[in-house]
Amino acid sequence: MDLEVREIPPQSRGMYSNRMRSYKQEMGKLETDFKRSRIAYSDEVRNELLGDDGNSSENQRAHLLDNTERLERSSRRLEAGYQIAVETEQIGQEMLENLSHDREKIQRARERLRETDANLGKSSRILTGMLRRIIQNRILLVILGIVVVITILMAITFSVRRH
Repeated sequence: MDLEVREIPPQSRGMYSNRMRSYKQEMGKLETDFKRSRIAYSDEVRNELLGDDGNSSENQRAHLLDNTERLERSSRRLEAGYQIAVETEQIGQEMLENLSHDREKIQRARERLRETDANLGKSSRILTGMLRRIIQNRILLVILGIVVVITILMAITFSVRRH
């Protein structure tokens, strides 16, 4: 999960990094609790419980009940730690699925952007060609108009000279 958090975009990485740190701290606490419980119930404690040290059976029974209670508390802590680990794994899996979907969306959007860019290039070339033809047509129209005006003027001058 740590590797996945490193690959998350920087804007949302901080939130997930904080979660990972808290999960690591909680996991560390659970590991130390587990180690303490193992040490508390080591062979020396067992020998002390089972050995005959001169205590009455009432003291032994109370000591045994106390140790059983400690063991149950440690078991509950371990179970809670396991549940947190399972929840963390599920959250991580959901994050990975969301990231996968987001990646696919980004790739589709990028492809559409490329297609749009290509279409805009085509449109630009077509519009440039149309503008060039419009300018050519106007120039031709102006030249044709000038030729017609000159022809009319020449016809008027020839008709005036003939009379």
